[in-house]
Amino acid sequence: MQQGKYIKWFAVAATIGMLLILLGGALVTKTESGMGCGRSWPSCNGELIPEKITAEVLIEFSHRLVTGAVGILIVVLAVWAWRKYGHIRETKFLAVMAVFFLVLQALIGAAQVLWGQGDFILALHFGISLISFASVLLLTLLIFEVDRKFDADRLVIGRKLRIHTIGVTLYSYIVVYTGALVRHTDSSLICSDWPLCRNDQFALPNNMYEWVQMGHRFAAGMIVLWLAYIAWHAFKNYKEQRVIYWGWIIAFIIVVLQATTGMLVVLTKLNLAVALLHSLLISLLFGLLCYMILLVSRSRAKAK
Repeated sequence: MQQGKYIKWFAVAATIGMLLILLGGALVTKTESGMGCGRSWPSCNGELIPEKITAEVLIEFSHRLVTGAVGILIVVLAVWAWRKYGHIRETKFLAVMAVFFLVLQALIGAAQVLWGQGDFILALHFGISLISFASVLLLTLLIFEVDRKFDADRLVIGRKLRIHTIGVTLYSYIVVYTGALVRHTDSSLICSDWPLCRNDQFALPNNMYEWVQMGHRFAAGMIVLWLAYIAWHAFKNYKEQRVIYWGWIIAFIIVVLQATTGMLVVLTKLNLAVALLHSLLISLLFGLLCYMILLVSRSRAKAK
């Protein structure tokens, strides 16, 4: 019993730590601190602990330390959960996913430091970390649910909602990628107005940077509309299944806040706090959507 309590607290710590890795990576990108430690990895400017501390060095080195420490937590959690809750069908899969994508994002970060990479490859970095975060989050939820019958065992979800759940989750990853591409191509302020690139005229983008920025805005607008429809569908048909009902309502609230912070990022000229909140919200949204996928996978189907 005591061991179950310990693993729960450990899982919460790993989940929070993974969220810190996501926000730390966003902070490195948004403050352009990726070269704070020069072209050396895992050392910083050729030193185990850098002697000369600048803002860029502090941000980049701290991100590396957090990633390393949390990485150990996640590996321990994966092994612990595998041994203790391996009988739950998703446990082993989520444990492998959490560790694999954590290592993969670390290797991409290291490759960028050592050799440099193109913007389209770098844009994958945040998305890969997001998969690791979602895996750790779902693993934590499974650990907390093990003491009582999992709610999804009693859920009955229609084919329409199943298709929309899978579709919007996959699509959300495209939105994440386009958002990361905006940052890595320095397209954040190429359009100084909102919602149009130039509010005094309606015109197609003039260059690649405007296409990246406006492409992301279009993708974000589509997911807001899609989640609005799903929330409306859940409101009409799933009031008796509260985890589904509230899950989609919360998802819609988060995506509206996400779109709002995206607008404010432009209007405040890349205010750092707003930009980090933007990254936090998309992380929470993706984690919630992955949880809805889990519910779908464990529920029974109904006709509509």
